[in-house]
Amino acid sequence: MMWIVIGLLLCIITIMFSTIVLPIIIITEIVIMTAALAAVYQERKIWLHPKLPSLTPTGMIKVFGLNVVWMSVCLFGAVIATIEAVVTNNWLDLQHTRKIAHEIVERKCGMLVTLLFVGPVVINGIENLPALEPGKPAPVYIANHASQIDVAVVYYLERRWRWIAKSSTMFLPGVGQIMYLGDHVLIDRIPKKKKSSHDASSSSKTSSTGARNLYKKSDQSIQDGVPMFFFPQGTRRLGERLPFKDGAYKVAKNNDSTLIPVSIHIPLNAWNSSYPFGKADPVVLTVHKPIVTKDKDIETLKKESSDIIYSVLPDYTKQE
Repeated sequence: MMWIVIGLLLCIITIMFSTIVLPIIIITEIVIMTAALAAVYQERKIWLHPKLPSLTPTGMIKVFGLNVVWMSVCLFGAVIATIEAVVTNNWLDLQHTRKIAHEIVERKCGMLVTLLFVGPVVINGIENLPALEPGKPAPVYIANHASQIDVAVVYYLERRWRWIAKSSTMFLPGVGQIMYLGDHVLIDRIPKKKKSSHDASSSSKTSSTGARNLYKKSDQSIQDGVPMFFFPQGTRRLGERLPFKDGAYKVAKNNDSTLIPVSIHIPLNAWNSSYPFGKADPVVLTVHKPIVTKDKDIETLKKESSDIIYSVLPDYTKQE
């Protein structure tokens, strides 16, 4: 009798898996692969600059693989973090879910995809990193932004922070859910043609992902002792040096925080190398000495920090 019951239970589980769980897994992976293809397209555009080597088929496969693994692992981590929060009665408590989402899932996933698809990471100036518990007000990290690789390799710093990210990131499978559980700051990017509209401007400032909310959440994070991490360029560029925007500096000035400049040097063969089957040039992170923001205006801070960050990076605009 017992074996009959066990057999029936196994049949029910098999039917449920094949009719409900398996289709969900298949649909999710299709969405992930579609998003990964879009990421390949975006990354390929960066490397079309005339001073840079274009992505080879090998490079594009590695970009695709990195994104598939990243989104899949983050999705699995988001499910685990959610289940843990429900079981421990901390559902919707982002302060609780943040530790698992950010300090475990994000960090380990960033290191994993770097190890699998990019290569070694070297950190210079590690003595300039703030303590694991940096105190209040917390510092503001700023770095150049050249590639998707940046977002993965900075986790090798093994510090905690909150990201500033586009609200559209929420629609990325896995990544969006882990960003939410990690309690990061999401913002809307207003198209240029709408910036002159009073209604659009007003709505962007007051919405939960508007500019006003960006500063409110960032200030609160800094005062709570959790650093913010900005890419002041605002968008990825490797072949040119974009001017830094004001956001990071306003947050630092509002809170009398120090700035921690980080230079990210992506080797030109980062994607096109034979790694992991051969050697790869390392990605080099250089952590510079903190910049004190007190008694300095934003323009001075922007110039000082950009000069420091770019000082150890090649200037492809000056190369023949």
